Amino acid sequence: MIKVAMTGVYVDDVARAHAFYTDVLGFETRTRTDLGDGVLFVTVGAPDGAQPDLQLLLEPGQGPIAESYRRALYEAGIPCIVFSVDDLAAEHRRLRGLGVRFPHGPREQGPVLAAVFDDTCGNLVQLVQPKG
Repeated sequence: MIKVAMTGVYVDDVARAHAFYTDVLGFETRTRTDLGDGVLFVTVGAPDGAQPDLQLLLEPGQGPIAESYRRALYEAGIPCIVFSVDDLAAEHRRLRGLGVRFPHGPREQGPVLAAVFDDTCGNLVQLVQPKG
């Protein structure tokens, strides 16, 4: 069986993204290694043992491919990744209370309720909650 072990998100500053994804979103640090010359290898994941075999790599987003990709997604309003939540309204309130900017708040989107926020590191991120 093949399973997803890690996926990445290009960010404009790995250290700042690490702080946002842990301190604001609530992920836990799985790996934080200094590779030298100011380069960090950082992965985060769901806290409290949820999804223990799935990690999110916060990848340096410098370089023509990553920068063009991030900019094109952002300008088109397309989230780079989707996270699920149990209570979208509560999570939206919590994150707004922490100063997170939402280009669009909770609304119905097909089979889910969805909202999109800015991760402060060059990306839009979508939160979804299944309807019903």
